[in-house]
Amino acid sequence: MALPPSSSASSLSAASAQPTPLHLHLTSRAPGRLPLLHFSRAALPLPLRARIPRTNNPPGTPLHRGLPPPPSASASPSIAGGGFGSDDAEENHGGDGGSGSGAGGDEGGGDDGGHNDHGGEDAGDGSLGDPRGEALFVLAQLGRKLDSLPSDLAAAIESGRIGGDIVARFNELEANGFIKWLLTFKGFRERLLADELFLTKLGIECGIGLVAKTAAELQKRGDNFFKEIEVVISDVVMAIVADVMLVYLPAPTIGLQPPIARNASAIASFFSSCPDNAFQIALAGRSFTLVQRIGAFVRNAAKLLVVGTTASLVGTSVTSAALKAKAAVNKDEAVEIPVLQTSIAYGIYMSISSNLRYQLLAGVLEQRILEPLLHNQKLLLSAMCFMVRSGNTFLGSLLWIDYARWIGVQKGHDHEEA
Repeated sequence: MALPPSSSASSLSAASAQPTPLHLHLTSRAPGRLPLLHFSRAALPLPLRARIPRTNNPPGTPLHRGLPPPPSASASPSIAGGGFGSDDAEENHGGDGGSGSGAGGDEGGGDDGGHNDHGGEDAGDGSLGDPRGEALFVLAQLGRKLDSLPSDLAAAIESGRIGGDIVARFNELEANGFIKWLLTFKGFRERLLADELFLTKLGIECGIGLVAKTAAELQKRGDNFFKEIEVVISDVVMAIVADVMLVYLPAPTIGLQPPIARNASAIASFFSSCPDNAFQIALAGRSFTLVQRIGAFVRNAAKLLVVGTTASLVGTSVTSAALKAKAAVNKDEAVEIPVLQTSIAYGIYMSISSNLRYQLLAGVLEQRILEPLLHNQKLLLSAMCFMVRSGNTFLGSLLWIDYARWIGVQKGHDHEEA
């Protein structure tokens, strides 16, 4: 009679009929992965911050499945947001939801790139603080492509130097045919995008130049105004020629110039990093040191020295020629004007006095005080700009007369009679 197997034997045979957990673990073990390192994104070396190229392949393709899954929630926020934070957010333009930083990375992120239910809305949230992402998002909203913009503006967007507000302003300015033509010139483009009232201020200067300069000459010279009419004409002519440059050069800009070459000299590299106005507000993501702002004053001083000297040379030469022709007709003694000395003196005056006054006017009084207060009242803002610029022009004329007499390039009529 066969005996039934014992309970211990039955347990042993049942256990041996099943594969051991150790055997299953060894045969199905996935390739080893590096442990999660705890360091911040800012500490990553530059080669490790390369962007991961994206494709239009649907989820589930070998490329997407070959990428490692996002780290756990215990990782740093910049990594947990989906990859490398803002670097990935730059590639997420409303249709690709695999990245982003902050809220945009959580809502539109994950493994299912391209299945962002919120579309461009989440991409916009993910690009907050990212000028390039904001600019490209605005372009997409306007139905425009990057190659439809001027090359320097497109390069500034790609490098993250300007944001969506500048792109929107450029699109608005292009609606006017004349301004659209001016935008084809780099200098006007940089200034119009930084200050939408730049043309208004330029027109104000040209409009008040003749009246204010003449009025200042009349007040300063009094009864001798017509006796010194030749000198008055010389002052007014060279002042009108220089007025445009006095507005143009110290005007705040957005800085569309490309980065300077690496082999450039230290002086060229320094001045290229300086703003155009020593007191202008820096764009988001940029800042200027005190030394750079001083450099902006020095650079503009050199430019205005050349502009002032040239303008005065033209004005005084024309006036001197007219006086000689008048004396020849009337057979009188011609009034001699020291052309070269006056030109150099006026260049120095513009590089110091005019440079400082116009930089303070554009960078402090207008950009930092009037425009924030009256940004929704353009007509009133234009009227205030007209008033302060008229006063500045009148003050400059008075200062020039005193300076010219002080250094001896002009003499009062009473002094000559004495």
